[in-house]
Amino acid sequence: MQRDRRAPDTAALRRRLLAGAAAVALAASGSAAFAQTPPPPAATPAPSPVIAPAGPDGLTPDGVYIEADAAARSGDLISASGVGESRVLARFRGATLRAGDISYDLASGVATANRRVEFTDPGGTVIFASHLELDSDLKAGVAVDFATRFTNGASLMAATAVRRSQNVNELNYAIFTPCPICDAEGNSKEPSISIQAEKVVQNEELRAILYRNALFRVGGVPVFYLPVFAHPDPTVERASGFLVPIPSYDEGRGLSLEIPYLHVVSPSEDWLISPQFNTDVAPLLNLQWRRRFGNGMVEARAGYTYEENFGDFDGPDPDNLPDIPIAAEHRSYLLAYGRFDPEGPWRGGFTAERTSDKTLFDRYDVRDPYQDNGLYYGDRRRLISQAYLERQTLRSYVSIAAFDMQSLRVAVPNVDAPGLNIFESDDSLPFVAPLIEARWEPEGPVLGGRLRLRATAVSLYRDAYVGSPVLRPEIVPAGSLLGLPGVDSRRISGQAEWRRAVTSRAGIRWEPFVDLRADAYSVGDLPPALGLDDEAITRTRATAGLDVSYPLIRRMGDSADLILEPMAQVSLSTDPDLDARIPNEDSQTLELDESSLFRIDRFPGYDLLEGGLRFTAGVRTTLRWDQGRQASLFVGRSLRDAEEAAFRVPVPDAPSQLYDPSGLASDTSDWVVQGSFSPSDRVRGWGHATIDSSGEIRRAETAVDGRWGRRNLATVSYIIDRSNPVAGPLNRNYEFVQLSGQQFVYGNWGVAAAGIADLERDVITRSEIGLLFDDDCFRFELGWRSDNTRVRPTGPSEGVYVRLNLATFGGTGY
Repeated sequence: MQRDRRAPDTAALRRRLLAGAAAVALAASGSAAFAQTPPPPAATPAPSPVIAPAGPDGLTPDGVYIEADAAARSGDLISASGVGESRVLARFRGATLRAGDISYDLASGVATANRRVEFTDPGGTVIFASHLELDSDLKAGVAVDFATRFTNGASLMAATAVRRSQNVNELNYAIFTPCPICDAEGNSKEPSISIQAEKVVQNEELRAILYRNALFRVGGVPVFYLPVFAHPDPTVERASGFLVPIPSYDEGRGLSLEIPYLHVVSPSEDWLISPQFNTDVAPLLNLQWRRRFGNGMVEARAGYTYEENFGDFDGPDPDNLPDIPIAAEHRSYLLAYGRFDPEGPWRGGFTAERTSDKTLFDRYDVRDPYQDNGLYYGDRRRLISQAYLERQTLRSYVSIAAFDMQSLRVAVPNVDAPGLNIFESDDSLPFVAPLIEARWEPEGPVLGGRLRLRATAVSLYRDAYVGSPVLRPEIVPAGSLLGLPGVDSRRISGQAEWRRAVTSRAGIRWEPFVDLRADAYSVGDLPPALGLDDEAITRTRATAGLDVSYPLIRRMGDSADLILEPMAQVSLSTDPDLDARIPNEDSQTLELDESSLFRIDRFPGYDLLEGGLRFTAGVRTTLRWDQGRQASLFVGRSLRDAEEAAFRVPVPDAPSQLYDPSGLASDTSDWVVQGSFSPSDRVRGWGHATIDSSGEIRRAETAVDGRWGRRNLATVSYIIDRSNPVAGPLNRNYEFVQLSGQQFVYGNWGVAAAGIADLERDVITRSEIGLLFDDDCFRFELGWRSDNTRVRPTGPSEGVYVRLNLATFGGTGY
């Protein structure tokens, strides 16, 4: 995504430098503090004028307030002055002007301010000068010893500033810096970055800032000179021009430099042309087009190159592996999306995501290829193309969508030759059209409670056969599976839920509920060896239950509270009728946590559902103290009257064995333990774990981040999955530790480090460490990076990285 690189707001010179004309329309008398209005004509009295409302400062739009030690009028010349170090104060139109002397010529309309001139506009931008001349029409002006400080912290200074015409402002011997020019004690200091120029011209007609003999300084040291330099006028939101280049390094590409160029077509449309030049392979051309409409927008990114499929195809022993054809080919990608929200309840959009190579993003380091832009999201390393419509009102919601996916996941990694990784087949992913979801609830209560109605319909089509976990073990045929068609399925579901909340006088919350659900399936292309054909399947389920919670609070002193909230749920359902012929498309993964433990349907989709008698209990304990500091812990578990064998699936590396990835198959669920803590405003953390009946951790995740000093920080996280009981090439158990942080050692100098360790494979997946300089306006990092991810076709990569971010000018990214 493109970053905003607005140049410094020197357009304030145009608006602020001359805005004081109205301030010195000082039709003053001789009083020290007064508000002046023009005298009425001597002719017949006119009707009373309409008085404009006063602003926040009590002045009307044409009113001027002056406070001075002395003020006088001589003919058309009005003057006011301060004695000694005191200054004249003038307020007008929300702005403030201070100066040792202020004069205004009524005949010529010329205003002059001298001695420590300070002008503050309504937006807070401040201008300083020793001499300032303005006219009432803001078409001409002169400032000597000009300096301004913008609201974003940038400063602009010049020996003289002149408005040559209505469209041209000129500064002579000027210096611009986005960095602070004073330290915390108010003493002057050398800015980290500055641009010094003999002449700076702001041309409003060209909408550009032009520099002559521009000298760039870092820490006061000259580092770069350009006889001519230009950038867009800061008043322009976007303007055509080059953005900050993006350097990178990869062992497959060599040194790379991406040079983005922004071409603005109109205020609502632009192009970003960003070729990536590489020392070892052909360039990659990146394009981005953006267009906004009155009720929507479209953004499209694309890339193209003609190059070999470079990577590690022979491993450590090239003689024992066959030659792989890697001839040059046309290679490209497309990442596009659009959103449209016209007047009314309907809105819609689309995404179009495709790449010619499953490793193109990795080989060319394409930035942020996996984004969540549509109604449905493709997860990490899966692209999704979709079209959708939504209709939403206060009481209803309807969505209609169709989507297709492309997988860039590695199914079987090749440790010796990453270029030979086997990827997940796109034919194994379903094409979904349509997917319809609808919800509605009446405006008022029904039987004293809330009624919600839901309906869904979906059709899925596959080209390639996929067995477990999509198909139940009873439906997976023995022997060879080659040539079997993909199983297609269609489903229509309807659901009605009624729930009422009642709180007793003792503070106990009772929530009775009733849930009715019906599903109808049509399943085709089931394995013919089992004697199955297109099957029509229906099932129903009725559930009634009660949620109970009883929050208790106890004061633990003047600034501490202890909250104890036990909660329980009992539910009784009819037999869910989990027919083995129904594919499991949308309920393969389940995140059992505090929020899902008490749901009627704990699976995220519709293909699996629970029934029978269930009892769920948990308790949440929260300690709060000292203005926002707190710690909480939740522990809960669910019990059922009988085991549910349908929740077990074959072990990927031992199909004859079954295991329970959900933690709900036995008569007691996994324990859910979840907590968070923030003992101070600088430290916070959270954790979540599911623990089986034997006390073994099935899944867990925790993270802690902290800050100390003004800019030092660190974050550490840990995640583990041990749900698969059998080791093997298809085992998806994992264990990772991730660390990132920065520590300043001396002044603005410090070190930054980040890394991800794969404890399952005993390898550092990614790591980087570097030297850091950051003074709040200029951040520079130089370090060493290593990348050992399994999906990289070029194998492990190591090299130097450079990151540069300049306040006001942006950084190395887009």
